[in-house]
Amino acid sequence: MALVGIIMGSTSDWETMRHASETLDALGIAHETKVVSAHRTPQRLYDYATGAADRGLRVIIAGAGGAAHLPGMAASMTHLPVLGVPVESKALKGMDSLLSIVQMPGGIPVGTLAIGKAGAINAGLLAASILALSDDRLSARLQDWRARQTDSVATDPQ
Repeated sequence: MALVGIIMGSTSDWETMRHASETLDALGIAHETKVVSAHRTPQRLYDYATGAADRGLRVIIAGAGGAAHLPGMAASMTHLPVLGVPVESKALKGMDSLLSIVQMPGGIPVGTLAIGKAGAINAGLLAASILALSDDRLSARLQDWRARQTDSVATDPQ
């Protein structure tokens, strides 16, 4: 059963959002991926967000570019934590996406990550950290992942 839902506004967002999926895979976290557009498929968004908790999801990662309404709209329809990933846009290099996601009104929080690949990876790690609060085995896997990351950093530049 999926614990994390990864949603994105269009198939073109997969190039960014696949990094969240790969991070969750590396940590052994069951997840699902769906295209859910806030603008083009509003009923799909409503059904997804309002039914997420009943389907067993514990965290939603939402990636969106441009106007980037998906994370905020999803957050407005569920009590689950929503992590927003701004997808880099052609017009403003993702700044439009970032500002749309991060500037939520008080009362509807979206945990906003960095623009692009780094944000998607960190969304996967943050989702893992949230889930690890109640899963000791996942907590150990996450700590091992971080230790391997630390060990992979060279001490010498050459």
